[in-house]
Amino acid sequence: MGTLWFGGKIYTLIEESDTVEAVYAENGKIIDTGYVEHLRSAYPCTEEVNLKGNIMIPGFTDSHMHVIGHGEKLIRLDFSEVDSSDQILESLRTRSHELEPGTWIIGEGWNENQFTDKKIIHRTELDEVTDLHPVMLKRICHHAVIVNTKAMELAGISAATPDPEGGVIVKDTNGDPTGYLLDQAQELIFQAQPQVSEAYLRDALSKSIEDCHRMGLVGGHTEDLAYYGSLENTLRAFDTVINDENKKFRAHLLVHHLVADEFQQEDRDLGPYIEFGAMKLFADGALGGRTALLSAPYQDDNETSGVSIHSEEGLHQLIQTARSYKMEAAIHTIGDLAFEKALDAIEAYPPVKENQHDRLIHAQILRSDLIERAKKLPIILDIQPRFVSSDFPWVIDRIGEERMKNCYAWKTLITEGLKCAGGSDAPIEPIDPLLGIYSAVKRESIYDHKVYMPEEKLTVFEAVELYTKGSAYAVHHEADQGCIAKGFLADFTVLNRDIFKEDVLLETEVVMTVVDNTIVYERKKHAG
Repeated sequence: MGTLWFGGKIYTLIEESDTVEAVYAENGKIIDTGYVEHLRSAYPCTEEVNLKGNIMIPGFTDSHMHVIGHGEKLIRLDFSEVDSSDQILESLRTRSHELEPGTWIIGEGWNENQFTDKKIIHRTELDEVTDLHPVMLKRICHHAVIVNTKAMELAGISAATPDPEGGVIVKDTNGDPTGYLLDQAQELIFQAQPQVSEAYLRDALSKSIEDCHRMGLVGGHTEDLAYYGSLENTLRAFDTVINDENKKFRAHLLVHHLVADEFQQEDRDLGPYIEFGAMKLFADGALGGRTALLSAPYQDDNETSGVSIHSEEGLHQLIQTARSYKMEAAIHTIGDLAFEKALDAIEAYPPVKENQHDRLIHAQILRSDLIERAKKLPIILDIQPRFVSSDFPWVIDRIGEERMKNCYAWKTLITEGLKCAGGSDAPIEPIDPLLGIYSAVKRESIYDHKVYMPEEKLTVFEAVELYTKGSAYAVHHEADQGCIAKGFLADFTVLNRDIFKEDVLLETEVVMTVVDNTIVYERKKHAG
């Protein structure tokens, strides 16, 4: 028996403002659309869902996130809303009294740019809070951590420890580590931590998917497979939560280059909701810690231009590895020089299968010549509109006003014909796609509430396309995801306001989330 969806405004997204009166879905797919009475007569004995005047659109899909990482943020200390280092220290002090000595204390999401004193905590301050627990605080970008002396001792980090390739152990004028570790230097700490249990992974993943459903997300392209000690444990967690526990969520898993060889050793089939995609690698770091790789020094620190995670030869070898497995590549590129090096590698080693395209993730700091080169290549850009709200105005001080013209230039990229998909990079930014859409449309900073580069604003329709049709195209599902049409999957997001007609993005709430023609979240059942 199928389901008749009716009683609200149903936007198909096939074209702007295109609507239908009703949708009939069966066995997880849209069988027909049209007038409600016609569908009732054509498909009798159906279940009916009255939308009660609400707005139904194709289901939101986040094109770049870390779904387990988002769950970890929900169960760990969350410092993303904290505006002073003193608050962090007080929270750590409270947590240290609750945990047995030797237990790791982990916090997420701190951002010195939202502190009044812009202060980066020193390890000695953490030592004053506790010297009985190893402490690790992940910066919001996940490209830097602060640790205490106990954690450094467990990781074997001392004044004599050299910087690892692609990373920096920040030291003071005496040559002693401050506890601030950038990019690949973080791995020293990660490797010193005990391996997480399968139960922990399942708990984090389950909480994450529930939160995604609450935000209207029917799926996400996620990168988790190299961070939790065991590829097989992580895959089992996805299998258990999505399939055995029936938390329907379309998880498209990128395969980190560190586990690509192991991944290829077995046939992988985890059912219709879990699929595997491109090989993921990093070309650079992030702007917050000045490790994004730029073609010229940082405006506010002319002694550095960022960090190249791999040598040019190493980057090319990784792309060759992807091609040897007939895989696409998904490359983290924030700085313009990182983007340039990624283009060089793709030009040297293009995809080997017909209709493949690589993914360049973030594409924040660009130049006009790079945009022209990118237009000629089979690539899609995974952009995170919310970064506009969280990076301005401080990013102007980092980069310099004269270099901002082609940065965070979402409208330019789309106008130039580049395919773009929209994501959050959660847990780096909030998972809520409506916040991403708002940032793309308004370009308003969360710090000073000013609008930056208004010429790069998107329309609401363009912004919604990023999280629907764009995400579908990124993973070759443009023929069955991202629109409401015959033959497409019955994945829907139902909103209480018409975001295409009203200026109400921040007031809009998700009423219902539907995956595979199944209601996986309904607001009235979760209220209060």
